[in-house]
Amino acid sequence: MIIMASDHRGYPLKEELKTFFNQENIITIDVGTYSKEPVDYPDFAKLGIAKILEDKNNVGIFICGAGNGMCMAANRNPKIRAALCLSEKMAMLARKDNDANVLCLGANFIKKRKAIKIVKVFLTTPFEGGRHARRIKKISGESK
Repeated sequence: MIIMASDHRGYPLKEELKTFFNQENIITIDVGTYSKEPVDYPDFAKLGIAKILEDKNNVGIFICGAGNGMCMAANRNPKIRAALCLSEKMAMLARKDNDANVLCLGANFIKKRKAIKIVKVFLTTPFEGGRHARRIKKISGESK
């Protein structure tokens, strides 16, 4: 399942991405925010993380103005590997090498068309495993 979260600055892009997903018959869960009224991004990152952790196959798309805030808030949880991606290549590497389970987008820096391209790559790139799996274990504290 795709879990979507945003703050007020990311709200318009989140709504555009939801429209894209609806057109593609892809189901998403939107944990908010639901307007352009100012909110605090950590609150929505926390809601998104809770939903992601319900199923190991869940992934998140978290959006704020720069993308950094959501990324920092999400990465506070050791089971989350959030990646701020501004290009398809960054999204591909985040999945392939880092097994990222949250894509963070900066609404102030990318438009809808670019965001859709990044999302498609993120959602279709598999984790490579191998030497990368050892590194992921170190990130999550499972290995030294």
